[in-house]
Amino acid sequence: MRLSVLQTTSPAGDLDAACDRLETALRAASAAGAMVLVAPEVFLPGYNRPEIAGLSPDAPALARLARAARSAKTALVFGYAEAAEGRIYNSALCLGPDGETLAHYRKIQLYGPREKAIYAPGDAFCTFDLAGRKLALLICYDIEFAPHVAALADRGVEAILVPTANMMPFTHVVRHTVPAMAANHGLAIVYANYCGSEGDLTYVGGSLIAGPHGEVLAQAGDHPALLIADVPPVDPARVSTQSLDFRKI
Repeated sequence: MRLSVLQTTSPAGDLDAACDRLETALRAASAAGAMVLVAPEVFLPGYNRPEIAGLSPDAPALARLARAARSAKTALVFGYAEAAEGRIYNSALCLGPDGETLAHYRKIQLYGPREKAIYAPGDAFCTFDLAGRKLALLICYDIEFAPHVAALADRGVEAILVPTANMMPFTHVVRHTVPAMAANHGLAIVYANYCGSEGDLTYVGGSLIAGPHGEVLAQAGDHPALLIADVPPVDPARVSTQSLDFRKI
């Protein structure tokens, strides 16, 4: 699997600017042969926006991104504020290389009082097939919960695609938590973060692609970047057997 990650600053509520960046990154990822591009959490309209409930992307913005994915022949995953059923969800969408919706996921583990005040939580995992590979979506804080990663591994997921908005001081997540989750559960994790500042938040950057044995295949610093990496096949001799060996006390 050749996977790609967009690390960038927040579009700060400008949906046209957000779509512009995604279109540019999609073209680059496509030229490099990536099967999917993963962008940050609530990228439409930007994670730390005071007016977020009123800036859910409209149908024309989503149609524009569908056309971009179809033109690039590359799948696109991005986070967005989803207005549905009279509520707002912190959601992620995967548009396939044909522009059709492949997967839709709502964040289960809302982080902190701000998210809990804005969003309703999701209540289901989301797995899907892309180019013959079984993938799944999680969002930011979700990936820090081992039971969620274990549940997806048990379903045969090969890679988890994770839009995120990880801020200071939580540098340990990009340095240690994500690679450890990948190694402990024998799957790849694609973690797409912001960089720079937005309002009262400073993002840690550090977006990465971790292989199924915890290898850091590509990692950004604290500036905008496009990461592309090939995920190697799982080596059966190196797969963790924790799920088989666990003794519940």
